[in-house]
Amino acid sequence: MEELALKIDHISKEYRLGMIGGATLKGEIQSKLARLMHKEDPNLKIGETAHDKNERFLALDDVSFEVKKGEALGIIGHNGAGKSTLLKLICRVTAPTKGNIYMNGRITSMLEVGTGFHPELTGRENVYLNGAILGMNKAEIDKKFDEIVEFSEVGQFIDTPVKRYSSGMRVKLGFSVASHLDSEIMIMDEVLAVGDVNFQNKCIEQMKKVASENGRTILYVSHNMATVKALCDRCVVLSHGKVVFDGNTEEAISVYMQNKDYENAVYFDTSNDKRAKKCRCTHTVQSVEYPAMQSNHFSYGDKFPFRVTYKNEESTQSDTLKMKMVINVIDMSPVGVVFCGELEHDESINTADFVFDTSYLVPGKYTADIILYDEDLSGNVMFYDRVNGIRFDVEHSDDSIKLKHWFKDWGHAVLPCVKPAGGEEK
Repeated sequence: MEELALKIDHISKEYRLGMIGGATLKGEIQSKLARLMHKEDPNLKIGETAHDKNERFLALDDVSFEVKKGEALGIIGHNGAGKSTLLKLICRVTAPTKGNIYMNGRITSMLEVGTGFHPELTGRENVYLNGAILGMNKAEIDKKFDEIVEFSEVGQFIDTPVKRYSSGMRVKLGFSVASHLDSEIMIMDEVLAVGDVNFQNKCIEQMKKVASENGRTILYVSHNMATVKALCDRCVVLSHGKVVFDGNTEEAISVYMQNKDYENAVYFDTSNDKRAKKCRCTHTVQSVEYPAMQSNHFSYGDKFPFRVTYKNEESTQSDTLKMKMVINVIDMSPVGVVFCGELEHDESINTADFVFDTSYLVPGKYTADIILYDEDLSGNVMFYDRVNGIRFDVEHSDDSIKLKHWFKDWGHAVLPCVKPAGGEEK
């Protein structure tokens, strides 16, 4: 029987909302007197009752799972699912309302790489400072110092004050220190989104090595499904404080990415979606729809129509407005991009109709990101708007069934044939 590193046994965590507030002493006295005199609290918000202030919120509801020694477990779920609360309980920042947590070994949390770095100190001095904060003694840091510096890729600047480091250099050094801690259980919350792509891959390989060779247990929390898939063989999916799935990573990601509201949606209202800071939003996508379609499930080989409605601010119209569509697998791994060309933008509200050929995609679940942008002659790009997560599924048809056994080796794209020079398409 494999040795357990962690056991979560019927954990629940309940909070009482509104019990701790930022009221003044005068306000507290007024509220207390009102309660004693059986009068309405003068400090309640309009429409609020005293009962509302004592509302109970169940952040975790009877959560149970086990983690074996040397296992890399992903914990995924949408915002508010209970992931952070679960990590706080495991790290003993707070105590559960019900249930028990059993741990076999020392635990280390990597919740914010680079925490405790002092900008006036050099990289070398910050390695010792940060290591001490994370629980390492000087002898341990001395022993691992060369490995830490080599892994961080900032050896040339190790005696330079950290205030002169780029943000990428800082997180590389911070991750390197944290990843060399000696502990049996490591908790990581969104810490692999550091540095450039090559360094991210290096971090994933380091964590795999730590888990397989050193027998450490890893709990990894992230919204980046690509890193979850690369690192974890098993995932727990949380939703509204409950475990809704525990098993294979691929299946877990599929459960996590399913949005019941968009399961068969043919109209996506994006007018109130939160926009990225880098978008100017002088031209915005108001909606995306599949006109005359009954669902967003299409058969392989279908050419389905989609319509984009976008809004222009008359005073800030650009000379040209372009659109591209980024296709992603349901786990947010990118597949490719479709350049849709220039858009008309004479009116305040405009629509543009396009047709997409599903025969370029292997059957599966996909999302599309719609991007409005402009590009000058020097190649400088101005991003106006981006909306993400427009769902559609490509399902098997008579044309794809005969190729089904090949798809698993093809990736997600089926590329068109290239015409030979002076010849016909083959």
